Amino acid sequence: MLEARHLTKKFGTLTAVNDVSFKINDGEILGMIGQNGAGKTTTFRLLLKFLEPDSGEVLWNGKPLTKKDYDAVGYLPEERGLYPKVTIEDQLIYFARLRGKTKKEVKPLIDEWMEKFQVKGKKSDKVKSLSKGNQQKVQLIATLLHEPKLVILDEPFSGLDPVNAGLLEEGIKELKEKGACVIFSSHNMNNVEEICDRLVMAKDGAMVLNGTIHQIREQFGRKKLFLETPKTVEELALMPGVQSVHLTRDGVKVLALQDAAYGKEIFEQVTKDGYISTFSQQPPTLEEIFKMKAGEQHE
Repeated sequence: MLEARHLTKKFGTLTAVNDVSFKINDGEILGMIGQNGAGKTTTFRLLLKFLEPDSGEVLWNGKPLTKKDYDAVGYLPEERGLYPKVTIEDQLIYFARLRGKTKKEVKPLIDEWMEKFQVKGKKSDKVKSLSKGNQQKVQLIATLLHEPKLVILDEPFSGLDPVNAGLLEEGIKELKEKGACVIFSSHNMNNVEEICDRLVMAKDGAMVLNGTIHQIREQFGRKKLFLETPKTVEELALMPGVQSVHLTRDGVKVLALQDAAYGKEIFEQVTKDGYISTFSQQPPTLEEIFKMKAGEQHE
């Protein structure tokens, strides 16, 4: 279990991380979201002891991380750092040996990992001969090859097409199944919503959201209704508690409510003449919440 307690880090007058606390259990995936400059990468560097916090602490299974613990950490930085003139195989063996593995342990695993992530190339190819996407996959393999117990991925989906993003998602889920703690940052809310157990959102260095995806969405209330009904947009707009109505390209009417409690009354009105094919009352999506929180002004 990884726990960050009241982490704070300042650079001169800038507070990059401000009293941030969260916890990741074994076999759990935590997503960290926030705009550029929100403090995500600085938080990762504090977790990894690349930076020392001004206050607060990082605990691994209830104790400060030791040098030996860091051999069980896998870190994928946002800025990639491969050696372009070194072969895939030599590079992967080198990085694994830095984490305490032997060449004998690692070499038989390379083909398996390259197949898993569908790397286009041979292990004898130099990194510079690979496409940008395949280089990214090699660096991801270097992050995971030593079977880390704590994995920190900074924008791992950046630049990946949907197929390769799907492969990465499956790789992250597999880490979870093996009991690893996984934390990653992303600007893609679909990735976060699909695979995360918990979510943290940072804004201006401070934590503004912390909880499961379900908890976070529900705290904003089920103020959105999706309807397929013969009633017109104009008729729906006159119903109690309706702030606005818009029609999707698929013909679904989407109502924004002043309060979730109005949903029951609207349901009774739109169904009084019989069956309707769609009535779904939902909280805002993660992307809508992100935009809402990112746009808030601190008092």
